[in-house]
Amino acid sequence: MFPAALVAALALSTALATGCAGGEPSRRYSRARVHESMARLETPGLVIGEFPLAAKAILDGDTIRVHGLDSTMRLLGLDAEETIKSEQNRRQVEDDWPSYLEARRGSARHPVKAGTPMGEEGKRFAKSFFAGVDRVRLERDAPKEIRDRFDRYLAYAFVRKNGRWVNYNVEAVRAGISPYFTKYSYSRRFHDEFAAAEKEAREAQRGIWSPNGQHYQDYAERKVWWDARAEFIKAFERDGRGHDDFLALTEWDAITRLNRGVGQHLTVLGNIGRITRNRGPIRVTLNIRGYTSLTLVFFDKGVFESCGFDRHEGEFVRASGVVAEYRNKYNHRRQLQLIIRAPSQVVVSDVPGVDQPVQSAARHESINPPPATTDPRKTRIP
Repeated sequence: MFPAALVAALALSTALATGCAGGEPSRRYSRARVHESMARLETPGLVIGEFPLAAKAILDGDTIRVHGLDSTMRLLGLDAEETIKSEQNRRQVEDDWPSYLEARRGSARHPVKAGTPMGEEGKRFAKSFFAGVDRVRLERDAPKEIRDRFDRYLAYAFVRKNGRWVNYNVEAVRAGISPYFTKYSYSRRFHDEFAAAEKEAREAQRGIWSPNGQHYQDYAERKVWWDARAEFIKAFERDGRGHDDFLALTEWDAITRLNRGVGQHLTVLGNIGRITRNRGPIRVTLNIRGYTSLTLVFFDKGVFESCGFDRHEGEFVRASGVVAEYRNKYNHRRQLQLIIRAPSQVVVSDVPGVDQPVQSAARHESINPPPATTDPRKTRIP
């Protein structure tokens, strides 16, 4: 049995061999070339490659499929609104739009996702943008940020229009299909382009910035929340520059490095997942990918409470300690963990709406983006 990714690559090789990729000359891939292509996909680097769009390639305004990859693309810097999935929701939108939004949010501490007419518009925009396009070039934001924890590839999608490569992600923000999405970090390569595109869309009141459109009404709140997380990540990356004992759990080799680091001191950046308070120590899982995780272990309840995890579930945390190996005596599963004995070992991201009030839209407008550099292809965050 071949892994799913290799099966996808074999499908791509067949498509190319039969000339279905935009009428290009027929090319036949050997098994060795397929393995070489897949190895390149999972190898750190900025360029993923060029791929033909799949049938029914457009899922919504920020998710596409291409031939040859075993998962969808999560398009970086974008968070388009959801499409409306049911007729019941569609009727609710038509009957009472404000009540529909209020019901979707409920008692959630932070803004939530919901299907909206603007989400439908985002999908139409993507279909129009990619219409007539045979191939897309996919690139990463950072060499070691390959997939998200749901196993989707993280990518910028470029298409060739009028003789030049155009970044769909930036153009979707310029069209008002999405804000500049920073919840999982500022764009390291195209921050200035995203910031300028969002400013242009807001000033022109396009899409989500239209005062009368049927879209989320809480973008000021979303932006402040996302940017607080992005600042936290940026600080970790700055502090860890040049230090081998700093590890972001979003990196492709995080599990390998944790295994290699048993018995060593590491400082990690991760997303707070499940909190378990069964008999014994309190355990906080930091998500890595799929079902893998790193566990923070608290033997002292007071230390746990002082760290504020209950108020920051789902947010980013920075934790330091010696990586230890633990085998569950019931299922014999091996787990990697950090023992947290003092609050100083943990720093939790500063989340607006939890520890302080959410800033107003006017206050957010005054926040200046980092200065531009002369090369738009280089990192923009100091």
